[in-house]
Amino acid sequence: MLGSTHGTLTTDFRARVEACGETPRTAVHSTAAPSAEDTVALDVSGRPLHADVPDLDRFFRPESVAVIGASDAEGRPNTGITRQLIAWAERVGARLHPVHPTRGTVFGLACHATVADLPEQVDLAVLLVADPLPVIEELAEAKVKFAVAFASGFAETGDAGAAAQARLAAAVQRTGLRLLGPNTNLNAFEEFRQDLDGPAIALITQSGHQGRPVYTLQELGIRLSHWAPTGNEADLETSDFISYFAEQPEVGAIACYVEGLKDGRAFLLAADRAARNGVPVVAVKVGRTETGARMAASHTGKLTGADTVVDAAMRQFGVIRVDGLDELQDTAALLARARKPQADGVVVYSISGGTGAHFSDLATEAGLNLPTLSQAKQDELHAWIPAYLGVANPVDNGGHPVGDWRGRKIIDAILADPAVGVLICPITGPFPPMSDKLAQDLVDAAEQTDKLICVVWGSPVGTEDAYRTTLLGSSRVATFRTFGNCITAVRAYLDHHRFTAAYRSPFDEAPRTPSPSFRKAQALMRPGQQLSEHAAKQLLRAYGIRVPREQLVTSAAAAVRAAGLVGYPVVMKASGPQLAHKTELGLVKIGLTSASQIRDAYRELTDIARFENVPLDGILVCQMVEQGVEMVVGVTQDDLFGPTVTVGLGGVLVEVLHDAAVRVPPFGEDQARRMLTELRGHALLEGVRGAPPADVDALVEVVLRVQRMALELGDDLAELDINPLMVLPRGQGAVALDALAICR
Repeated sequence: MLGSTHGTLTTDFRARVEACGETPRTAVHSTAAPSAEDTVALDVSGRPLHADVPDLDRFFRPESVAVIGASDAEGRPNTGITRQLIAWAERVGARLHPVHPTRGTVFGLACHATVADLPEQVDLAVLLVADPLPVIEELAEAKVKFAVAFASGFAETGDAGAAAQARLAAAVQRTGLRLLGPNTNLNAFEEFRQDLDGPAIALITQSGHQGRPVYTLQELGIRLSHWAPTGNEADLETSDFISYFAEQPEVGAIACYVEGLKDGRAFLLAADRAARNGVPVVAVKVGRTETGARMAASHTGKLTGADTVVDAAMRQFGVIRVDGLDELQDTAALLARARKPQADGVVVYSISGGTGAHFSDLATEAGLNLPTLSQAKQDELHAWIPAYLGVANPVDNGGHPVGDWRGRKIIDAILADPAVGVLICPITGPFPPMSDKLAQDLVDAAEQTDKLICVVWGSPVGTEDAYRTTLLGSSRVATFRTFGNCITAVRAYLDHHRFTAAYRSPFDEAPRTPSPSFRKAQALMRPGQQLSEHAAKQLLRAYGIRVPREQLVTSAAAAVRAAGLVGYPVVMKASGPQLAHKTELGLVKIGLTSASQIRDAYRELTDIARFENVPLDGILVCQMVEQGVEMVVGVTQDDLFGPTVTVGLGGVLVEVLHDAAVRVPPFGEDQARRMLTELRGHALLEGVRGAPPADVDALVEVVLRVQRMALELGDDLAELDINPLMVLPRGQGAVALDALAICR
């Protein structure tokens, strides 16, 4: 049984191969991230600021390859794999060396008994053995650069498999060898068409079958340059391949199918490198639901992370997240091939008013800009289109003009408008010869313009000559089969170019040395404890975040004196290290205006605390702040990305409304402001029902200061919750009325 190799690891290569019957479908690794090299620039929390780009040239185009466990025996699973690897090596010009302890030749090639017997140093070793761990040391001694482990039975199988994968990862890290897998497949060695030109798609998948739709784009004339099937990612991971592909001149877009991220920070650094280079990354990331996350873990044995954080992190660094594999292929294909937009205006042009109206509704709802064409442009179009048809956008030609010389005139006139960057023509069904002529005119126009022309060919048949030959034969027209995929891809195309045009890497501006605030905050931290509100507010003060005037008192008389100093009216609150939700326990009294109310409130608060058996460090007598917008700003620790910063609508409804935006530090002021615009309740900050606009600048400043706190305190700050943060009218600042902090 293959599973029997998990318990005992033999060091004899002959015994390993013979015992496993040559089929490597068991064995095991962990997903521990590699440690940063000492030479890498680090931020204030000691994390790298730039992606380490592995030199994968010798992986994808090796000069020499060793196949460990090669076979040519009929009926053996390894025989088919060996045959495919021999064909691949011939295509890339590599010398292939079979390795097997009992064979003199394999498919006519001289076979070597052990890795040590190889006649030359090889770039890549493919391991067709059930347990790759014992082979790693042998490969390292032979100075092999890369290895691929197909074996399954690792972290995807549970705790025992995860432990075995951890041992494999540790062995790889010690040796300096770079490993793809385990639990991977032959996708990296597929045959790519060499007769296609133009920018290519580089593909990364954790499940090989999920990459098939993108791979088959080659049959539609779209070039594919690489395929990295990362499997369990014991060593090489999705982030490594993103960083590498972002540096390859032939790569126009990177398409990813991701089940679980191994290292959130490494992913962001890789996405940052792609954004710096203007290379779009399009990703399907499973795990949006609890069921999806559970299935992903069972398949790759990795943490999927909180999906809201994953989604925000991708958006923050320009990764385009799509849901379906059809969207992945269409969006990646468009982004790889389309030139930079000259304008963001989209015009919908059709032979049917109903089609144009339908598509325009969907496009507008998706956020595309459909500008109204100028009156002069409409008059020009009406020279070829009957006057009773609408041409403001969408443009309805009524059908007949596309059948003669007028069709091309209309297309050229629309493209000549400087406000137009994209022309979309939905053809809901073939209607020859009209649709044939329209398709040809669009293809001809695309050859003479730098603007993007998209066609939606709605026929479910897809065998029509206008589609198969005319549209798919064009490298300039982007052809889709559905309205939704076209809109998704065009929106991603415009968003990507807007994003990269304004992109400034947050890692370039990330703090590298602690601030004076950090030293003050360190003295206030209590490892393993929740801070009282009073202590948490001191932490905020250390970072320059404004809190109300307040005093902590331990007697009714002191409370009366404090109220006089703070100024009536006041709020009184119990303060203690175990108090998270004071309001529910009746431990908050507001609007107190006299000494007698102060004394009564003090007595009632201490009685409740005594009855609830809640220890107190005192009673807070606080300035009462009423006018403003209640917000929440906080820090939480994400399993993948580390500290994350959240801002949203606050107060007692925070857990009901769930209106919040998330970012992963580091980020700049632009991202902090964008967080606010993402909130459904953003209008409250602008002033509603006669309320003055809130001090958004002060709110942004608080978010940035909280981010600095998250970066500097790192894992020591398990959680921070400022709720409510009262954002006062414009020019008056923001005040943290309550705070909770938990130290790790």
